[in-house]
Amino acid sequence: MHDHRTGGLIQLSMSEPQKMPDDVTPLDAVEASFGELLAEAARRLRSGMPVLVECDKDMTVFVYKILRDRLKKDGIGCIYLDGQERKSGVAGDPAGQSRSLMDSIVGQLREAVRGLVDGKVVVLPHLDLLTVSQQDLTTQGREVVPLLHENPELVWLGFNDPSYTLPPVVAHLFPWKASLVGIPRDRIVKLVTRREMAKFGVDFSPIDLYKHVSGLNPVRLRKILSRIEGPDFPDTPRGALSQIRQATVAGQLEIPHVDLDKDIGGYSDVKKHLNEEILDILARRDHAPNEESRQRLERLIPRGIIFWGPPGTGKTLFAKAFATSLGAAVIVVSGPELKSKWVGQSESNLRRIFHQARMSAPSVIVFDEIDSFAVKRGTYLGSGAEHSLVNQLLTEMDGFRREELVFVIGTTNFAESLDPALLRPGRFEYQLEIPYPDEEARRSILQIYDKTWGLAFSREALEKAVDRTRHNVPGAAPGTHFSGDHLQALCRSLARERLRADRTSDTTPSDIESALTAMHRLPKMTPAEQRVVAIHESGHALATLMTPNSPPLRRISLQDDVVGTSGYVECFSRPNRHVTTLGEMLDRICVLMGGREAERMLLGDVSLGSTMDIQMATHIARELVEVHGLGSETLAPLNVRGATTERQDIWGIEQRDRLDSAINTILDLQRLRCASILKAHKDLVEALAEILLEKQSIEAAELSLQLKGKGKEIPVSSSLERRPL
Repeated sequence: MHDHRTGGLIQLSMSEPQKMPDDVTPLDAVEASFGELLAEAARRLRSGMPVLVECDKDMTVFVYKILRDRLKKDGIGCIYLDGQERKSGVAGDPAGQSRSLMDSIVGQLREAVRGLVDGKVVVLPHLDLLTVSQQDLTTQGREVVPLLHENPELVWLGFNDPSYTLPPVVAHLFPWKASLVGIPRDRIVKLVTRREMAKFGVDFSPIDLYKHVSGLNPVRLRKILSRIEGPDFPDTPRGALSQIRQATVAGQLEIPHVDLDKDIGGYSDVKKHLNEEILDILARRDHAPNEESRQRLERLIPRGIIFWGPPGTGKTLFAKAFATSLGAAVIVVSGPELKSKWVGQSESNLRRIFHQARMSAPSVIVFDEIDSFAVKRGTYLGSGAEHSLVNQLLTEMDGFRREELVFVIGTTNFAESLDPALLRPGRFEYQLEIPYPDEEARRSILQIYDKTWGLAFSREALEKAVDRTRHNVPGAAPGTHFSGDHLQALCRSLARERLRADRTSDTTPSDIESALTAMHRLPKMTPAEQRVVAIHESGHALATLMTPNSPPLRRISLQDDVVGTSGYVECFSRPNRHVTTLGEMLDRICVLMGGREAERMLLGDVSLGSTMDIQMATHIARELVEVHGLGSETLAPLNVRGATTERQDIWGIEQRDRLDSAINTILDLQRLRCASILKAHKDLVEALAEILLEKQSIEAAELSLQLKGKGKEIPVSSSLERRPL
């Protein structure tokens, strides 16, 4: 099937009012928009070739009239099968019978196929009503298909709504298709009257108007423009454009109001990329001097974007802010909404969404959790509908016209799981990570919610909230950091508490602690349990202070604000992140032994709370020996993990025993080293444990002062004074 789409390049000075007509009827608008294409359709029909016209329902009658008049000049008549009874031509319903519209169309079709209609074009204005979804015919459709193929001498003119896909058995009947979707940009000047253009102001041109109406068909455009109210030559086009926007938003689309800078805190890199890669180019396009320049700039703009990152970081919010920046409508779609148990219905749902978005252009389609249906083909064990959805999505995206301002955004937590075909140039070629918010972003997000809910953060409270949300989220899965959603939940909790207390004073650091504690409460430890944990964490802390390659100590805590722990020792990040030395790894093992050895020294027993420490220490030692060839002078440098299975089998038990012995040696030496350090500073371990039990948490900056209050001094050789650069 040949698919003839609209296009063309005409250099126009769109601001010249004399190029605009004084009046435009809907029929004139269709002719002006698609005249050449309809002339070709008429030529094909005259030659005896069936033609399929893809257009919106409200255009069908006007397209038919244009083609009918063109054919009439050559003495070719048309039979219009719309199910309505006529005085002449093919009859509709027999007298005295009441039938549905489709039954009447089938009756007309049967008489046309088997009657005397030689030399006439048979018109099917409601061809799409024969189907309910892709490859699934209605009851009448099953009767119609044989009729369509019964008389090969007939010349068909069929009409199909763009939001539906005809079954192949019907579509193959038409060797030539005219797709009348949207409005060609170079024709917009012929579709707007001078009077209507005056409603947008002196400096507004049809090209400026085009991006707001590109998805409309000419008939609907004329209806909307003719109803615009307002004065001629207003100061701004805002009022007229607002009326257009309200009239063009179709289906489930909505107009978002999310400011990229004011409503989203932090993420300066993400905002910079969106501006530089898309928004700035679109602004240049709007001020391009000619059509050639506009098309050149449009070729630079990615139409598909993937926002990927962990849950709750604002991927959908960024999509809505992006739409707001474009002045676009937005529709958010989830995978389950698209899927259907009926064959072909999922693809029809997707096609309908794209059609609505095009009619409402400028628009943004957001596929939330796109990986729910667009995973790599061959890796999903579902019903198979997912693969069909991926294929349909690719088809729809490949069918975009460059001048259409329709963007497709997919959000996902697992970008690596997406089908590679989606990530090709011209599709989702632009991927942008939305990570957990860093310190700057958390501060900005909290300031936005502070202003929104009147939380009256004191400076100390704000910094406390920023600092305390750098950990994993209490009660969440390991590795779950505070996201924008978590920060919003924290601020909502503060707002509810202020409302209950009818409070207007500033939010304090203690309020932050209370709100965070309320987010997740573990069963309270007994005093005896708290003492064990305090000694355990004090052992880790002192080992950190006394090992030269450990990162700077930041905080010691007995609070359960890090997931899976009853206490923790936190350090600053290593200043050198690109080079890791053997000394750093050995110190890490030594520090991991600190909790267990402190318990052994002061309690004469060990708790099972050190299980994870031993597991991590063993992992590091094994990596040193088997991967990096380090940590043992008795073994030559060798990457055991990189060896083939056959080679490992040749080594046998003796070689494996030597590797295990080297790992055990590393672990035991660091355990003895840690025990020696703690024994030499036993009084400091005890003092640290007492302070922890009293304060519950200690910042490194306060540690020296707290110890001096108990008559203790940290040795000069400790690493307490090391600070991040």
